[in-house]
Amino acid sequence: MSQVSPDGQYVVTMIKAPGGTQGGFYVANFKDYRFLQVFYPTRGILAWYDRATGEMRALPGADDSRYVHTNETWSPDGQYLVYAQAEARDPYPEGRTLAEYANDANETPIQYDLYRIPFNGGKGGQPEPIAGASRNGMSNTFPKISPDGRWIVFVKCRNGLLMRPDSQLFIIPAEGGQARRMRCNTPLMNSWHSFSPNGRWLVFSSKSRSPYTGMFLTHLDEQGNDSPAIYIDNSTAANRAVNIPEFVNIPPDGLAKIDVPAAEFFRLFDHAAELAAKGQDEAAIAEWKKALEINPDDPMANNNLGTHLLKRGQLDEALPHFAKAADLKPDYADAQNNLGIVLLQKGRVGEAIEHLSKAEEINPRNTQTYYNLGAAFYMQGRVSEALAQWRAGLRVDPEDLPLLGQAAWVLATNPEPSARNGSEAVELATRVVKLTGAKDPAALDTLAAAYAEAGRFPEAVQTARQALALATEPLAGEVRGRVALYEAKHPFRDAQ
Repeated sequence: MSQVSPDGQYVVTMIKAPGGTQGGFYVANFKDYRFLQVFYPTRGILAWYDRATGEMRALPGADDSRYVHTNETWSPDGQYLVYAQAEARDPYPEGRTLAEYANDANETPIQYDLYRIPFNGGKGGQPEPIAGASRNGMSNTFPKISPDGRWIVFVKCRNGLLMRPDSQLFIIPAEGGQARRMRCNTPLMNSWHSFSPNGRWLVFSSKSRSPYTGMFLTHLDEQGNDSPAIYIDNSTAANRAVNIPEFVNIPPDGLAKIDVPAAEFFRLFDHAAELAAKGQDEAAIAEWKKALEINPDDPMANNNLGTHLLKRGQLDEALPHFAKAADLKPDYADAQNNLGIVLLQKGRVGEAIEHLSKAEEINPRNTQTYYNLGAAFYMQGRVSEALAQWRAGLRVDPEDLPLLGQAAWVLATNPEPSARNGSEAVELATRVVKLTGAKDPAALDTLAAAYAEAGRFPEAVQTARQALALATEPLAGEVRGRVALYEAKHPFRDAQ
């Protein structure tokens, strides 16, 4: 619920707060489609972003991690903010039964109070509870300040915020005072309200006429008295909801059309992802390309298109998309890793190492990066560095099969004797065989080589024969040759 300052210079938003064993939001999905989802933050602090510097900082006074701070809104002059605050808590306390409907007693309880805090050029200040919208045994949220700065209209309900069945609109003087329930309230859910530019009208959403949220208008006089609600008919199809309405300050005939390229981009993005999930790669590639025609500088779309091109072996086409994604977002680990893979496959090993090293630094939990970076070092003959990468990856995931298999094979067969380690190779290869249920001929072949390096030739012969029984060409031919070598070094082979 980020909010831009009246002068357009700053953006205030809620960000993740330290502490707690879980995330910062309570989310529940119910079977009752009229109130299908409940969501409200349980941890978070306010931060402000400066468009001139590109920096974000916590707002002093609204940065206490013992509380959740949310629903912030600017005063018309940009001098202060009004926001909702409550004691912070984990969203899903241990042992609590999951709620089945809105206002179920099993929902995580939270009641917000409205606070005012000076912005003070980002220095913040001492927050003060707003009388009439705090400490009243209810949850007070979603404040909106009238354009003349005289009034605050907010939502009051028993628990949580916004789209609650019992949410009602209340109005108070901006400095605080006696809260007054507004006449415009409908019997079921009232929220998402917004003032007109002249402050004489308020638009809000309600579910009183249909399970699909509709828009209503009310008129306010000088004293903040509101009229009964007027339903805004024909604003959308009967089976569509209307949420978060806002006024646009233009003449009635000043709007010819609304172009939403961002919406079309994400429609294409989602469609491409759906096609990819179904294995329809060619169709997915076509949709990614259409999406990039709208927004060619989206790093994720570039990376996703590159991934599908790489999957089809189209390295030259994939390369510029990965490069662009990594350039647009240098901390995008997947793009750096994928760019490294393509460069590696094209023989540009030094460049590959540069990008794979970045990917590993950004995301040290991705075992694929350890595998790829190790492979790059191995291609340069830097065997000890390759093994160090694979071992590091196995510390992240001791059951990563490609890492286990590659490290075991190199430890068992590398031409450089100083890089071989039969006992470690046996340990790693044994884990591969166990994880594959002794059904993978390549894993058995690796274990046989490890036994041979460790001087355990009877076991090498037996295991290699197991691999041969499962292998197909060309692996079978390679295993036959290795069986002969192991038998040649096994002094009791005739007695077997």
